[in-house]
This record gives sequence, structure tokens and C-alpha cells, in this order.
Amino acid sequence: MTAPAPIRTERDGDVATLTLDRPERGNALGQEIVDALSEAFDAALATGARMIVLRGSGKHFCTGLDLSDLDTLSDGDLALRILRIELLLQKVHAAPVTTVAIGQGRIFGAGADLFAACDHRVTLPGARFSFPGAAFGLVLGTARLGALVGEARARAILLSGAAVDAEAALALGLATEITGEEELGASIAPKTAAATRLEAITVAALHARTRRADDDGDLAALARSVARPGLVQRVREYRERQIAQRA
Repeated sequence: MTAPAPIRTERDGDVATLTLDRPERGNALGQEIVDALSEAFDAALATGARMIVLRGSGKHFCTGLDLSDLDTLSDGDLALRILRIELLLQKVHAAPVTTVAIGQGRIFGAGADLFAACDHRVTLPGARFSFPGAAFGLVLGTARLGALVGEARARAILLSGAAVDAEAALALGLATEITGEEELGASIAPKTAAATRLEAITVAALHARTRRADDDGDLAALARSVARPGLVQRVREYRERQIAQRA
């Protein structure tokens, strides 16, 4: 039997909804799901979508990096995987159309960075955010986070590693809205109207001019952080500390 696709795509007029569909893994970002999301994003743009919505199936939006195969990875393998995630984040951030993330449950690590890369960042009640990458020396999406919440707040979030609940995320500017599942339709409708009010070429030009200053700096900082020797060992030690804390 063929395994189901890791990304589910739905189209409703000008709106393409891309759903991360590996709920058994918390929609964690491994190579397969990253490649599939990048391809689905490109396909949505190529077929004229004016708004792209990102969701996660199951309990969680995205729980971060998929490290289920960590013991088989070299430092170079893991570094390449993380760099590919940053390129995906830049694609979403630089999109010539409106992007919307709808997050629930755990929105952690690279999943929180994916959420933060979107224009509208809608969270369901009870969602929790965390950016643990700094604990193993990873610098991913920090400039984009700083642009959303301010440099001082971004540093505090990254240094503490503490989880942020939905209400705090809204107050910080990480989330733009808290909405119940039953109100999502009413939330999305005005966003769709705004996304399609102007000509596509005008929207693309506005996005290119106003939203892209941080991507090059994020890529350079990430490349330096993953190039440090011992990446896999740092991640392994981080996981061991997390397990010990839960014991």
C-alpha cells in the first residue's frame, strides 16, 4: 500500500489550505513533509491561489523537528535538514500572496517558526508555543521573531525556553488572533476578501517591498550555528535533559 501524502491540499476558490498530515508524529518536520509542503506551496501559487492557509491535523499544529531518526544522522545530514526548513520558512515569509497559519496544541520549535512566518497567525484556545532551538545551539528564525515581538522580548523567549500560552502569544504579537474552531469561517472570510481586493501583481509588489528584510540575516545566522561541530550530540543531550526533567 502507498503511504498517504504528508500534506493534504484543499482548494476553495482563491484559497488553498495546506494541512500537515502526520498527526502520529505531531506533524514534526522531517525531510518528507518539508519537501511536500514546499512543493504544495509552489503548486498553490502556480495555480493562482490568492491566500494560502497552513494547518496541522490532529492535536498539534507542528511539534518541531522530526528527530525520530536522529541516531542515523550525521552532523551534515541534520544541518542540511535544518537549512532546508529555513528555506521553506523564507518561501512562506516571502510569498507574493497572503498567508494564514491556524495553530492548535503544541506549536514548538520549527513549527513555531513556520507559524511566525505567516501574515495572519490565528491560534485556537489552549495552544502553546516554544522555541527550544537555542538550547542546542540552533539559531532559527530569530530575526523574524524579533520583528514580530521586538528584539528584547524575542531574546527573553529564546533565552528562557519557557512555553508561551495563546493569550501571552497574542499579547506579544506572535499570534494575531485567538479564535475557536467554530468561529474560523467567520475569521477567514474578511482575510480572504482583503487578500483578493487588489490585483495579484499589486499584492506581490507590496509584499516584496514591506516584509522581507530579515530572511538573509536569519539564513546566515542559522548556517553559522549548524556549522559548529557536534550538532547531533548537542541535540541528543538536549533530548536526554528533557526526558530527565519529565521523569
